[in-house]
Amino acid sequence: MKNVRIKMKLKDQLRTDRPMLSFEVFPPKTDARLESVGQAVREIAALSPAYMSVTYGAGGGTSQYTTTIAKKIAGLGVTPLAHLTCVSSDRRVVRARLAELKAAGIENILALRGDLPADYVPGEYRYATQLIADIRAAGDFCIGAACYPEGHPENARQKDDIRHLKEKVDAGCDFLTTQMFFDNALFYNFMYKIREAGIHVPVVAGIMPVTNAAQIARMVDLSGAFMPQPFLAMVDHFRDDPASIYEAGIAYATQQIVDLFANGINHVHVYSMNKPDVARDIQNNLKAILGK
Repeated sequence: MKNVRIKMKLKDQLRTDRPMLSFEVFPPKTDARLESVGQAVREIAALSPAYMSVTYGAGGGTSQYTTTIAKKIAGLGVTPLAHLTCVSSDRRVVRARLAELKAAGIENILALRGDLPADYVPGEYRYATQLIADIRAAGDFCIGAACYPEGHPENARQKDDIRHLKEKVDAGCDFLTTQMFFDNALFYNFMYKIREAGIHVPVVAGIMPVTNAAQIARMVDLSGAFMPQPFLAMVDHFRDDPASIYEAGIAYATQQIVDLFANGINHVHVYSMNKPDVARDIQNNLKAILGK
């Protein structure tokens, strides 16, 4: 029988010095897909990652499954991190979600504003800072928030973005997870700036393995991430060979992670997109470093 891991708030786990990987999964859009997502969750959990995050869906569209998946992850002996977005919610809905998570024994939450819908009308929540403050007041949760090494797309100046990030931390955020990035130098520069600004909570580096050429356009739309020349050359050379671009994408992400570990960034979150093979292949490339 598998040993169930002792529960731990991520803010404590993230203060350890050993290199560790975590992975992200997203809930299904329909009940019909729940079993296939469950199978992916089981396969990724079998890798014994540091934790697994569960997204909330655009506009909260798959939110009814987030707690279900998080409970499944906990039952598999892995620490879950449940996402919670607020832009399409009111305080009544957020209170209900928090009560649901608390009843399920889920103690780690990633608090996000969420993407603004095209017909967005400001409601009770406008910023993640407001959500963080409400979660902090609601109980003994460990709270994470998002950060953007290249600046938030809606902020023209990075110093304004960092000021807002400090507001999140001051509101009760315990750790930060970055948006995807493909140039580690940008991340290191960001880390220097936020430490200088007095932000000292743990920061988890978010890495997105690109395993097919079609992901590129979508990632540019979603994140606006800078893509360095070696990355673009890789995609251009292998884009018409699915097996080769998969292998090259795993290698590029692995190289990023090795460089992060070598520079003292011990906690990396892989946006594995419900793909056990991606999670497994990256972890296998790092077995000696991770001690697995």
